[in-house]
Amino acid sequence: MAKVLGIDLGTTNSCMAVMEGGDPVVLENSEGARTTPSVVAFTKSGERLVGQAAKRQAITNPQNTIFSIKRFMGRKFDEVFEEQKRVPYKIVKAANGDAHVQVEVNGQLKTFSPPEISAMILSKLRADAEAKLGEKITQAVITVPAYFNDSQRNATKDAGKIAGLEVLRIINEPTAASLAYGLDKKKDEKIAVYDLGGGTFDISVLEIGDGVFEVKATNGDTHLGGDDWDARIMDWIVQEFKKDTGIDLTKQPDAIQRIKEEAEKAKIALSSVQEYEINLPFVTADASGPKHIQKKLTRAKLEQL
Repeated sequence: MAKVLGIDLGTTNSCMAVMEGGDPVVLENSEGARTTPSVVAFTKSGERLVGQAAKRQAITNPQNTIFSIKRFMGRKFDEVFEEQKRVPYKIVKAANGDAHVQVEVNGQLKTFSPPEISAMILSKLRADAEAKLGEKITQAVITVPAYFNDSQRNATKDAGKIAGLEVLRIINEPTAASLAYGLDKKKDEKIAVYDLGGGTFDISVLEIGDGVFEVKATNGDTHLGGDDWDARIMDWIVQEFKKDTGIDLTKQPDAIQRIKEEAEKAKIALSSVQEYEINLPFVTADASGPKHIQKKLTRAKLEQL
């Protein structure tokens, strides 16, 4: 029987698994990693990059590197002003009022819908899974946040279709997490599932009975996740640099992209150490010459931010 691919299409990273002998097995991608960055980029020569390759070149190509596309799925242009401020790429209004992404490919401006961008991520996952398993994959189950509305769920289904996948089911992320912990074996219980991701933090209360899950209530903050910790650190670095030099880096996308990567590294490091040295040589230049960022960030300061 052909395998069905289970996909967690995340804000910052995506992951895929198949069932082997009744147990889920996470598949590594072509780079040997268990997660794939949810990033798509278009290079100057028109080449399309997905995953780690796209993330690696983000510093030199910020306007054409698309990340956090999940925040725009199934949403109207007029609903996403807050999200637009957080990304260096351009969001435009489609004829139907949806939020679309505009990039430059081979000197031409091209517009893509969020499902089309998500489909590029899904296509990579599918191709990597096929290479790993040595068989064709045509069916998938994709997870979405419990608070996703019909329009956002349909956009996720559309992304699967564009990627050549028959989406058998869209599953709520907390339900998928509960299944992973074998909670479907429990009888008539209420459980709370917390999900802290790259883009959101939410809680869902589920009722389980005879292997059936019912989401009773869900709530959360769609602007609280790993991205937001990164943003706080970024803002702090930019403000400190402005205090020291008088230079505002917010108008320099290349510098901001470098600071974003360094902020993420600092956040990860401070989970295990008390202090992290932020070191960004040649971040910009003025009449007096090149400027560097060298700052110590402590765990206490991060918690204060």
